Amino acid sequence: MQYNFDEIIDRRGTGSLKWHYSDDTIPLWVADMDFRAAPPILASVQRVAEHGILGYTKPTGALYEAIINWHGSRYGLQLNKQNILFSPGVVPSLALMIHVFTEVGDAIMVNDPIYTPFTTKVQQNKRTLVMSALKEVDGKYQIDLKNIEAKIIEHKVKLYLLCNPHNPGGRVWTADELKALLTLCKKYEVAIVSDEIHQDLTLTGHTFTPFLKLAEAENYAHKVVSLTSMTKTFNVAGIKGSMIFAKDDALIKKISQQQLNDEYELNLFAYTVMQSAYEHGGEWLEKVLAYIENNIEITLDFLARHLPDIKVMRPEASYLIWLDCSAYGEDNQALYDKLREAKVELNSGIKYGHEGHLKMRINVACPKTLLREGLNRVYEAFRDMEK
Repeated sequence: MQYNFDEIIDRRGTGSLKWHYSDDTIPLWVADMDFRAAPPILASVQRVAEHGILGYTKPTGALYEAIINWHGSRYGLQLNKQNILFSPGVVPSLALMIHVFTEVGDAIMVNDPIYTPFTTKVQQNKRTLVMSALKEVDGKYQIDLKNIEAKIIEHKVKLYLLCNPHNPGGRVWTADELKALLTLCKKYEVAIVSDEIHQDLTLTGHTFTPFLKLAEAENYAHKVVSLTSMTKTFNVAGIKGSMIFAKDDALIKKISQQQLNDEYELNLFAYTVMQSAYEHGGEWLEKVLAYIENNIEITLDFLARHLPDIKVMRPEASYLIWLDCSAYGEDNQALYDKLREAKVELNSGIKYGHEGHLKMRINVACPKTLLREGLNRVYEAFRDMEK
């Protein structure tokens, strides 16, 4: 089947978070794609609507089978129905896991930089936030195990929130890196929750390793939970739905009880989209990843030619690229404002932690016409700003 990822779909005036402008600003920020969803997904939504009854719904056997087959065939993660729980989203699941594994005041560790809800959910739930800065080596992030161990000991850390693949840096942590982290957390009985929402967007030459698979092999599954979703993979973030994977029976029971307390459930469209995506979305995903990889090359080439002082962290997963713009200013807000004046929006890196100082995150999952115009506006904003 042919897919037209060059199609420009006007999203203004639809309530879109990404396209919230009243002018012609180009948004290259929040993490959704400007591509039409896969035809099987759209057809499944239409069938539900045409059925005419939108009543209470529960997950079906076919849905469980689709999830099990997808993760087993792609990642060797062996699941059964009892290992799978559902949630409206990965961010609500982060909050849920904070309640499952910790008490008020307990220390929770996250990396710096990190997707913003990792820090806000810890703070909102009155836990102690402990941050471990990632080390940049040869243009990509590495986990600082010595720093992590020292802080685990100092703060008596109870829970580690991992982002794999990493957002915003784009790292797909290797199996060896994850094993080393697992060994360290196991040594101090630190629980691990792994946000794996970008797993299916792993790019050519890299291999995603499910953390739960490693935990099971090391007899540590009672302290490990994985979170994932179809929403980033298939550009259906407006359809709220995600999954929680756990392998330990007592842990699953505890999570389920916490969900009952907090009223976690999905709607009819979420279950429908999830099943159709995992059953029939593979071809669309393959094609969109090829398009995204080409957009990444366009972006890296443009920046190398026109703004060579921007240091680019080549992503290993997803359509988000981490940019060090420190050569073009000394103030985070000034950098962001300069781009907005040029009618292009990127994510300000400082929102992801101290390591995001003078950095920006750019989203390249859009038609090439929009991407090129957006990049031209970035150039217009920055060309006269070198220190």
